[in-house]
Amino acid sequence: MNAFARVRLQHARRRLTLSACAATLLSALVAAPSPALAQGWEPTRTVEFIVPAGTGGGADQMARFIQGVIQKNNLMKQPLVVVNKGGGAGAEGFLDIKNSKGDPHKIVITLSNLFTTPLATGVPFDWTDLTPVSMMALDQFVLWVNAKSPYKTAKEYIEAVRAAGGKMRMGGTGSRQEDQIITVSITRATGARFTYIPFKGGGEVATQLVGGHVDSTVNNPIEAVAQWRAGALRPLCVFDDERMPYKARVTDTMAWSDIPTCREAGVPTDYVMLRGIFMAGGVTPAQRDFYVNLMRRIRETPEWRRFMEEGAFNTTALSGEPFVEWLKRAKEEHRALMKEAGFLK
Repeated sequence: MNAFARVRLQHARRRLTLSACAATLLSALVAAPSPALAQGWEPTRTVEFIVPAGTGGGADQMARFIQGVIQKNNLMKQPLVVVNKGGGAGAEGFLDIKNSKGDPHKIVITLSNLFTTPLATGVPFDWTDLTPVSMMALDQFVLWVNAKSPYKTAKEYIEAVRAAGGKMRMGGTGSRQEDQIITVSITRATGARFTYIPFKGGGEVATQLVGGHVDSTVNNPIEAVAQWRAGALRPLCVFDDERMPYKARVTDTMAWSDIPTCREAGVPTDYVMLRGIFMAGGVTPAQRDFYVNLMRRIRETPEWRRFMEEGAFNTTALSGEPFVEWLKRAKEEHRALMKEAGFLK
């Protein structure tokens, strides 16, 4: 069994443990006494919400949605402002918050570039430089093609890619990041070779696919749902070990739950991505607790529940030590994945 397969198997087994752990943790949080929002520390000036990625992608959309929920429900007295710092595959944003040690007025939303960027670029940053707040969800990846293409299933498309001998173009966010890891994984699992073309963000990637400038993408659901609903894109499979649970129709004929897993479709590749919130290092427990409770209150809103369904998220949520342990494992998983992909020596 190769490293990709071992990591995916371990991830699938852990999913049940994570879900149980998350349920226990959330129950404990709900039962806890009055949150820090009411009695403890709270921000005294504008909070900067850093997105270490470009505009229009999944991280950017989630950050701006969180900003809107906070404003609508008056969950903070001070403003929260979203700032995109996506240079260097997110290194710009990560180094900003690393160098803001002790500043409780900066938070960052992370994706898996929390692990891949330092490993791929050597930038002097590690997730342990930050203060973990909450895992808000895990994000799916879907294999998308243009709706005008002749491919109706992942199997048909992969056969066409294999026959093309490397001429088919896979668009993705960044180099040596999640999208390219998945692309290499598909190649190793099926023998289908792509020409990988990197872009700055998921929004741009979806636009390129609609325009026919690439042949496929592995965008997150939230990055391509508008184009799918408009009839411009077609989903072929989801890179997870189970189908997405959401049964409400997104188009006239399909719901998220109708999309087969890639494994079902003959493409044995799985990958899900972190959507987490962190603070700078060196903050106090009271400052961290403010944001832990803030994120919990956001997840309890009906707006968040709708957002999770519309974006087809895996709703696993963690804070505290369970989140820290998950991060430790995830870093080593990404090291193994990137080494297997040939991105690390």
